[in-house]
Amino acid sequence: MAVSDWRKSVVYQIYPASFNDTTGDGTGDIQGVIEKLDYLKYLGVDYIWLTPVYESPMNDNGYDISNYYEVDARFGTKEDLKALIDAAHERGLKVMLDLAFNHTSTAHPWFLEARKSKDNPYRDYYIWQDGTYDAPPTNWESKFGGSAWSYDDDTNQYYLRLFDETQADLNWENEEVRNEIYDMINHWIDFGVDGFRFDVVNLLSKGEFKNADGPGKEFYTDGPRIHEYIHEMNRKTFGGKEIMTVGEMSSTTIDHCIKYTAPERGELNSVFNFHHLKVDYPGGEKWTDADYDFLLLKETLMEWQLGIHEGNGWNAIFWCNHDQPRVVSRFGKDDTEENRVRSAKMLAISLHGLQGTPYIYQGEEIGMTNPGFNRIDQYRDVESLNAYDILREKGYTYQQVMDILKKKSRDNARTPMQWDDSRHAGFTDGEPWIEVAENYPGINVEKAVADENSIFYTYKRLIEMRHEMEIFTAGGIRPMLMKDRHLFAYERTLDDETLLVISNYSDEHVAYPESVPPEGEVLISNYDDRAGELRPFETLMIYMN
Repeated sequence: MAVSDWRKSVVYQIYPASFNDTTGDGTGDIQGVIEKLDYLKYLGVDYIWLTPVYESPMNDNGYDISNYYEVDARFGTKEDLKALIDAAHERGLKVMLDLAFNHTSTAHPWFLEARKSKDNPYRDYYIWQDGTYDAPPTNWESKFGGSAWSYDDDTNQYYLRLFDETQADLNWENEEVRNEIYDMINHWIDFGVDGFRFDVVNLLSKGEFKNADGPGKEFYTDGPRIHEYIHEMNRKTFGGKEIMTVGEMSSTTIDHCIKYTAPERGELNSVFNFHHLKVDYPGGEKWTDADYDFLLLKETLMEWQLGIHEGNGWNAIFWCNHDQPRVVSRFGKDDTEENRVRSAKMLAISLHGLQGTPYIYQGEEIGMTNPGFNRIDQYRDVESLNAYDILREKGYTYQQVMDILKKKSRDNARTPMQWDDSRHAGFTDGEPWIEVAENYPGINVEKAVADENSIFYTYKRLIEMRHEMEIFTAGGIRPMLMKDRHLFAYERTLDDETLLVISNYSDEHVAYPESVPPEGEVLISNYDDRAGELRPFETLMIYMN
């Protein structure tokens, strides 16, 4: 039975294109999700979140929406989506949709009208500025590289597009735009969905259009009217309803996220922030072959845990999603089967003890790894292909760029779900839209579910404990051993209960710290016994009352 309190809930993210294909066309579909609902019910999650399934040219894998009201034929029909919602509800599962309304596709009817002339009624649905042919209105940079402006030859103006040139930013200053979006959200609420994930929702309010010292983020991140817009959206759509909302926040701050999620403000339930996933971006640069900074990872996680808790806000807690590399390859170690299993369990336990709503990304629960692609023609992601071109122009060798993409590409998370050891991992009878990771014969759902010591059962038990024990939801948090270069540890406390989580993030043997009490009941671990030291990737969740 799904948990009614969303704070105790666990969300499973599905990237439909790579989840399960029932038609043999090589792309996953909504019927494929329906086929696997019993598996998700067995895992124990409460919500499933689908990345966008709306009509789209798919230049950015569905985040370039051309029709908010229809399902893209690649994934099925609107009737299929309704069948999925009904089938999920029958199993006590809830369904969240993903909405991108900072921008639309340039194939959206609004934009097709807007670019016809400067006096078209839809012109003001987007953000247009004057410039010269070789000088955009500002020097802002796109999140995908290059200028954030694209020139329109027909009307001799630039339109803002913070992402791909086929993703034109909407003008949220225009009340008509806002009302169109609110009507659309209400349509999906009436359709029966239980929640929403809002894409880059803190970028809706743009400030002044001036040149920046850097990429320009300060002019559109958590902009001047953003809280006004989100409060208005709450009031006109999901506010006061049993609808769970999570906002994806780009380059945000703790103070803003408290404002977005403090219940009395009437904005959102929870937020995603990504600061802890930039600890392998030296100097803020994503496209590097750098290892992650462990001390910075701990510091960032704990800063957000403490700040959001003290401000009465709410975090989404996660390692993986469709935009991030696989965590076992990133912060764990996947060089041997033993290391992969141990470090995947360690990462799960050390994250799921934190306060917030946990998100599990498809395949994370079986320890799927980065695929290790060796050729540029194996990649599909627009951001990765742009990065390839930019890095090669800067003089990087082919192999250097491949090494970077192997670590950082969004396609690391987008390879097909590994269901069994049959051809294409049981994902499709056809040719998959992107290659399956070669290690699928040893890493798949069928094998994981059959082994009671698998990573899968660690996730299943963590979900059960969150449902059963109030301390996970309401407990305070105290960071520990923050200067230790191997151990990540913290305490959760509620009344006279204490939950201690201690994890060895290294492949070395580490002495058990004197400051950590040895007593208590081990609720979950990734070793069968308890030693006087912390062994490679060992993790313990200890309960004291």
